[in-house]
Amino acid sequence: MSDESGAATGADAGTGPEAAGAEPGHGPGPGAGRRVRVVLVDDHRMFRTGVRAEIGRTDATGVEVVGEAADVDQAVDVITATRPEVVLLDVHLPGGGGVEVLRRCAGLMAAAQDPVRFLALSVSDAAEDVIGVIRGGARGYVTKTITGNDLVDSVFRVQEGDAVFSPRLAGFVLDAFASTDAPPIDEDLDRLTQREREVLRLIARGYAYKEVAKQLYISVKTVESHVSAVLRKLQLSNRHELTRWATARRLV
Repeated sequence: MSDESGAATGADAGTGPEAAGAEPGHGPGPGAGRRVRVVLVDDHRMFRTGVRAEIGRTDATGVEVVGEAADVDQAVDVITATRPEVVLLDVHLPGGGGVEVLRRCAGLMAAAQDPVRFLALSVSDAAEDVIGVIRGGARGYVTKTITGNDLVDSVFRVQEGDAVFSPRLAGFVLDAFASTDAPPIDEDLDRLTQREREVLRLIARGYAYKEVAKQLYISVKTVESHVSAVLRKLQLSNRHELTRWATARRLV
């Protein structure tokens, strides 16, 4: 689903009374007594809204969402304007992706005082995506299956300078930085766009088109278009061949 929203900062990005207050009957959240200013960067408005509702109840979580962005240019502008302590960054964004945001915000990350720290939050659990943003300077990488409480905890840990990863992703980083060899080039895989790779992995894992659409916040018709493009580019005939192809390359 394409996002038509613009960047939001300050009052435009503030939570409403219902979102900001703690839920009745709930005790102190994982951010009780602490505060962290966060910018959300993701090209899906529905996902940003969900994250804000889940973690942006400042009185309960300690997380204050001070801005949002849907593409690389918006992200750089909002991050520069608000100077948050932590940025929740999607890997795949219009305008060059999360790596481009990191490149353009390198000075903010390197600041001697109050550095901006980045935590990747993505549907992708591909090794190349994880390694790419960590090389770019992100302090961690978690997938969108993370719970709200765990995400709040991860944000505070990154604010404090820790490195945070979803369990199986840490191994990708250890393997990548332990080796001096460049990763092998897969010309077939390189033909696919980042979104096509996401669809490929989910289809290869046995997800139905409707489930893929829900995971990636896109329409079923868009999923069908991506699958057709993948099959054409890889010269495959059906999803069974696609699954074998992906499994052989350990993409599943």
